[in-house]
Amino acid sequence: MSLETLLAETPAPKLADYRLFTDAAGRRPNAGLTPYALNTPLFSDYAEKFRMLYLPPGKAAAYRPDGVLDFPVGATLVKTFAYPADLRRPDAQVRYLETRLLIRKAEGWVALAYVWNAEQTEAVLKRAGTRLDVGFTDAAGQARHVDYAVPNQNQCKECHQLDKALLPIGPKARNLNGAFAYAEGPENQLAHWSRLGLLTGAPNPAQAPRTARWDDPAEPLEARARAYLDTNCAHCHNPRAVASNSGLFLDLEETRPAQLGVGKGPVAAGRGAGNLKVGLSPGHPDESILVYRMASTEPGVMMPELGRSLTHDEGLALIREWIARMPPR
Repeated sequence: MSLETLLAETPAPKLADYRLFTDAAGRRPNAGLTPYALNTPLFSDYAEKFRMLYLPPGKAAAYRPDGVLDFPVGATLVKTFAYPADLRRPDAQVRYLETRLLIRKAEGWVALAYVWNAEQTEAVLKRAGTRLDVGFTDAAGQARHVDYAVPNQNQCKECHQLDKALLPIGPKARNLNGAFAYAEGPENQLAHWSRLGLLTGAPNPAQAPRTARWDDPAEPLEARARAYLDTNCAHCHNPRAVASNSGLFLDLEETRPAQLGVGKGPVAAGRGAGNLKVGLSPGHPDESILVYRMASTEPGVMMPELGRSLTHDEGLALIREWIARMPPR
């Protein structure tokens, strides 16, 4: 790895310049990278995501019970977006689309997107973003098409902004508090990072907060639904982010029914409300603006408004079931 290149004022033109991988195709991470996964990840048009963390030698992240871990200068989150030709065979014919870097510099976090060429031999910086034509077969065996959008730097800031500063979204202690299948065997990620000296101050995972897995039917329905909304919506819909003026707060910390949308009329949704009266109508998913906007793929209506062009059928079904089972008020 090249810490000097990561911290340079000018971003490297090619992903390979950082020496994060030992091969040109970005399939073999350098020994300094640690893979990780999130209990409930953000939906991105069914793309597979490969996540890794780099920390400078001798440095560690500090545990926080709430919010993103406190990462040191030089920390880099590496996330590659990819599609297998057939989601039923996730390890076969995998096409890399982009690798995003979030680099913690002295002045704050910087987001960069590197787009892979058709030959899968090189990824180059695309600050203005781009569009990629993607086809794949979904889990039900149906052919799908995605007009995949690599975000520009302003769009990165929109989703990753908290208190007007750019921050990571996913690597919170509660979302890392789960097992990962490492090469040497499965282990809880908080315990693994602590054992390797990558994380300081973390309690025993049993005492740490934990985000539910949205797609695990063995977990409570409400915990799964709230985890899904926290990951997919709350980076904007919380009191410290860009949608704070909506009064709709979908983070896990929120407990007030009205702020979660129960019986709450829209502030400025316009046609995005679909002529519906409230954000969330207990017992009535079809009367809930939240469901209407999640189901839509129309610009100006759909939510989230960035990062997807398809409806997440499984996520939508979860939220519909959660609302349907709520006792009507």
